[in-house]
Amino acid sequence: MADMERKREQILRISGVNPRKCMRCGKCTATCPSYDEMEYHPHEFVYMVETGEIEPLLKSESLYKCLSCMACVERCPRGVEPGKLVEAIRLVAVREKGGDRITANDIPALLDDEMPQQAIVTAFRKYQK
Repeated sequence: MADMERKREQILRISGVNPRKCMRCGKCTATCPSYDEMEYHPHEFVYMVETGEIEPLLKSESLYKCLSCMACVERCPRGVEPGKLVEAIRLVAVREKGGDRITANDIPALLDDEMPQQAIVTAFRKYQK
């Protein structure tokens, strides 16, 4: 089994998502609050996993722009759950790189008075292995 096919199967197993259920309506993407900052949008993640285009997703900054708010999951009429797919791809990417994307020492420089504490906790969950 090729490396990308193995990663695709791993992503599908971790997420529990069936990308073949997607009808490409774009409702998940229309709901995404990070739309403007993402190179690949929720419906594109689903399609690219379905077609086996895993490598560009693993290298994309879109993995870290996703807020994990799951608005896309709520909006999907077919129950595809793109947010879970994005989180699974992020997990595979972090495991592959073998390092933390952000450390505790990086946080003070990134904070502002308006940031909710939940954002800090989410950052650690998303950016550390």
